[in-house]
Amino acid sequence: MLRRQVELFFCAVQFLTRLPTPKLSRFEPDWTTRSARWFPLVGQIVGGLSALVLLAAAHFWISWIAALLAVAAGVLITGAFHEDGLADTADGLGGGQTPERRLEIMKDSRVGTYGVIALVLVLGLKVAALASLAPVIAALALLAAHGAGRAAAVLVMRLSPYAGDASVAKWKPVPDGVRWGEVLMAALIAVWPMVFLPAGNLLLGLGIGGVLALAVVFLARRLLGGHTGDVLGAVEQVFELGFLLGLAAGL
Repeated sequence: MLRRQVELFFCAVQFLTRLPTPKLSRFEPDWTTRSARWFPLVGQIVGGLSALVLLAAAHFWISWIAALLAVAAGVLITGAFHEDGLADTADGLGGGQTPERRLEIMKDSRVGTYGVIALVLVLGLKVAALASLAPVIAALALLAAHGAGRAAAVLVMRLSPYAGDASVAKWKPVPDGVRWGEVLMAALIAVWPMVFLPAGNLLLGLGIGGVLALAVVFLARRLLGGHTGDVLGAVEQVFELGFLLGLAAGL
């Protein structure tokens, strides 16, 4: 049992990041879905490494540069995995007239106008929100935001049907999908860094992040028929943005 959980954790790390991991001796078709319980922990690793970059940079540069370097570190660690999903989702939802055409656009490796605008706005606002916080709070915010964003994506995996072509997807959905127990475990993992953040701003961050994520899910359900891997990346990014904006409000 413990060995399986370790294997699933490393599977999650391999799927979501570019970080080196031990080579898995075996792999089963449902492992990516089963590893979803560990997505928030992987997010916290990404957020923690980004936070270290921010704290180190804050000793040498102004807050804007430190925040920009921290966000850049997160992009490098994940290989822009979630940012790519955000851009593809923006292009697909903004540029197509039918679900089939929107899905086709989302599979195109080229980035269009909607995708570029989404990336500039989301990444720019994240940098601005982090720069407005004291370095220690900003570091804790990164740790919590990355974990919470992945937990939001796991919840969407459970609640929304899959709309894409599973045969060409980066993430291969399985018939039973993510189980409620896995969603609960993901949520519990995501919660612990939040105890170090101001309660009022934390609730505001969760609220704004939730509203932005719901908006993406609603549009995807209406225009695509459900979620895809790209939509999950967009959900993670907008929840992370809303969370940081809420924390930055009034601080």
